[in-house]
Amino acid sequence: MIDTKALRSRVLDLAIRGKLTEQLPSDGTAEELYQQIQADKQRLIKEGKIKKEKPLPEISSDEIPFEIPSNWKWARLGNVGSWSAGSTPSRREPAYYNGTIPWLKTGDLNDSFIKNVSECISEKALAECSLRMNPIGSVLIAMYGATIGKLGILNIPVTTNQACCACITYKGIDNLFLFYYLLYERDKFIDKGHGGAQPNISKEIIVSSLIPLPPIAEQKRIVERVEEIFRLLDTIDQAQEKYSAYAESLKAKLYSIALQGKLTEQLDSDGTATMLYHNIQAQKYELAKKGELYREKPIKKITNADIPYPIPDSWLWVRLGELTKVVTKGSSPKWQGVSYTDEDKGILFITSENVGNGKMLLGKRKYVQKQFNDIHPSSILRKGDILTNIVGASIGRTAIFDEETDSANTNQAVCIVRLINQDMSDYILRYLCSKDAIRLMLGKVVDTARANLSLTSVSNLMIPLPPLAEQKRIAEVLERVLGALSLQ
Repeated sequence: MIDTKALRSRVLDLAIRGKLTEQLPSDGTAEELYQQIQADKQRLIKEGKIKKEKPLPEISSDEIPFEIPSNWKWARLGNVGSWSAGSTPSRREPAYYNGTIPWLKTGDLNDSFIKNVSECISEKALAECSLRMNPIGSVLIAMYGATIGKLGILNIPVTTNQACCACITYKGIDNLFLFYYLLYERDKFIDKGHGGAQPNISKEIIVSSLIPLPPIAEQKRIVERVEEIFRLLDTIDQAQEKYSAYAESLKAKLYSIALQGKLTEQLDSDGTATMLYHNIQAQKYELAKKGELYREKPIKKITNADIPYPIPDSWLWVRLGELTKVVTKGSSPKWQGVSYTDEDKGILFITSENVGNGKMLLGKRKYVQKQFNDIHPSSILRKGDILTNIVGASIGRTAIFDEETDSANTNQAVCIVRLINQDMSDYILRYLCSKDAIRLMLGKVVDTARANLSLTSVSNLMIPLPPLAEQKRIAEVLERVLGALSLQ
C-alpha cells in the first residue's frame, strides 16, 4: 500500500521550501510584497477595520529553520493577516442563541472549506459579546483540546468560539497558501500545545510563529501544484480503500476455509487431534503435580449444540483453556502505587494499544517500576505468549509477544494465553485473529461502563484443533497466500 499521508507531508515540505515550483524573476520579491502588506495593514488600522496591536519582535537568524529562495522573505504569521479568537456567549441568556449568525465551534472544522456550522447566534450576541464576524476566505485553526491544529477556510461569514483563531489575510497573501502552510506546521503547533491538562496553543503562539513568504504569483503556483498532486493522491486513496475492503473480505474467506480444513490436504500420517489433545492433557497433569500450573476454574464440556460448523474427522473441537498453562491478566500500576518510569529504570509494560491485529505494536513503549513484577509475578510475560485484548473497543485484537525479555508485564486490559505446546502458537494466533473467533469473543462481552471479556470466557473459547502437522501447514499456507496478496 502507498503511504499517501507521508507523500502529502513530503509535498508540503518541498512546497514551503520553494522546491516544488519554478522561481521566476518576473514575480518580483517578497520584500516588496511585505512592504505592500504593511501599508495595507496600516490603512486598515487607520480606517478602524482592524485593531492596532503590539509590534512583533524582529526575526533573529537563530529562529530561521531552513533556507528559502533569495526572493522570498521570512515573516511572522501575525504580519500576514489579522488574527482573532472568538468567544462563547453566555448560555444563561437565551436571546443570544438561535439567531441567524453562524457561530463556529472547533468541531465544525474539517481541514477544508466550511460551508455550514452546527449552531447560530443572534445579532444581540454579536453586539454584546467579544465576537468578530470573519468574512468568506478567512483561515481558521483550532487552539484547544482534541481538535487542536484542525483547519478550515470559510465559504460563509462566521463568528467563532474562543477555541478557534481566525485569520483575515492581508492583500497579497493567498489564503490557500496560508492554509497549506498551517497544515504543514500542524504537528509543530500540537507539540507546542502539550504540557497542560489539555493540549492548547494561544493566539500569541500563532502570531509569533514564522512563515516563509514567497511573492504572490509564486504563492499561487505553489497552491496550484500542491492541489494538483493532492488530487492524484486522493485518487490513490480511493483506490486503496476499495482494495482494502476487497482484501478484508478475501482474508476473511481464506481464514474461514482454512479453519474448516478446506485449504490444505488432510494426511493420514499426521495422526489425529485427539492424540495431540491427550498428550497436552498429560503434560498439564505433570505440571499440576509439580505445582507449575495456576489454579483454574472448571472448563465447560463441549456438546453437539455448541459446535458451530463441521470439521475434518481427524480434528477435534476443544476449549482454549484445555491447551494452556496460563490464562491470566495483569493490573493497573496506580492501584499498587507503582508509577511509570524511564526505560533504564523500569520494565516494559504492555497495554492494549501495543496489541495489534496479528502483530505487536511496540513503537510506543511504556515502562513501570521494577517492583511491579514483585506485586504481579503471575502476569510477567514470556516470549511466545499470545496476548489478546479483553477491554474496550479493541476487544479481540491478538498478537504473539516476541520480545527477548523475562521482565515485561501487562495491565488488566490484556489477557495472557500461554500454551502448553508453543509449536501450536502460529495456528492458535491465526484462529484468534479470525472473524469467527472474534465474533465468539464479542458474543461473551459484558456491557458495563466499559465493555470487557472475562478470563473465564477466554478459557472457554472453542477452537477447531487439527493435528500439529496440519496446524503448521495451515499457518504456512495462510502466511504465503496473504503475504503474496499483502493482506497480512
